[in-house]
Amino acid sequence: MSIAELQVYAVETADVTGGVCVVRCVGGVARAGQVYAVGELRAGLRRIERYGRTVESCEAGRMAKVHLTGAVVALLARGQVLTYVPPGGHALAEVEAWLATGPSLLEEPHPGPLRALATARMQDESLPDGMRLRWGRIALAAIDRAGRTEEQPYVRAYLLQRFGPGSPGDLDRDPAALCRDVLARIGMTPQEAAEQARAWRELPRPAIQLLRRAKNLIPCTAPARPHLAAADPLAVAVDTWAALRPRLP
Repeated sequence: MSIAELQVYAVETADVTGGVCVVRCVGGVARAGQVYAVGELRAGLRRIERYGRTVESCEAGRMAKVHLTGAVVALLARGQVLTYVPPGGHALAEVEAWLATGPSLLEEPHPGPLRALATARMQDESLPDGMRLRWGRIALAAIDRAGRTEEQPYVRAYLLQRFGPGSPGDLDRDPAALCRDVLARIGMTPQEAAEQARAWRELPRPAIQLLRRAKNLIPCTAPARPHLAAADPLAVAVDTWAALRPRLP
């Protein structure tokens, strides 16, 4: 499973109709006629040139000059990655099959663009719920492969909020598992946080950042809280942190 990707090296010309860029193919095989995603915008790959000659394709690891259509070309900057979008969009089953093989990070599709793609599909309300859930699991897998595990609670909270708890054993939508994960990531007790929050402006920067991380993480427990028993110690801990949050920097 290869998803073609082009990384911008330089934008040579650009106007409202498109432009010419020097790029490096960093995944798959780029071919003339393909459509590429730049965030939510699209650019068409009209022509590829290598060493002054027009070619039909460009493989991973090679540089090329590409002629693109679309006003988005004027917004491109060095280092940006353009991801190929097949006519029917990226095939969900193909991406799932790729993830099941356990490839290394050096193989495509690269985790960063895959994470962005999967997150967008997960939030696309025009897709069936079952398909959005599958994209959510892909987003979590891509986040893990990209080493950005700090983003996992936010995706899991979104899935839980939009689709409710999963079946037994589905940790991606397990309310208790999400709360335990969030509390573990906070890494301090509410009492410790409350004590530090009293004079947080006097704290060293790393300590302030920890308190702010806690403040950002606490809302991830909100979709899970209604599914916890009132007397559950985990629910008590979640409520304590929620009450403390307004006092954090």
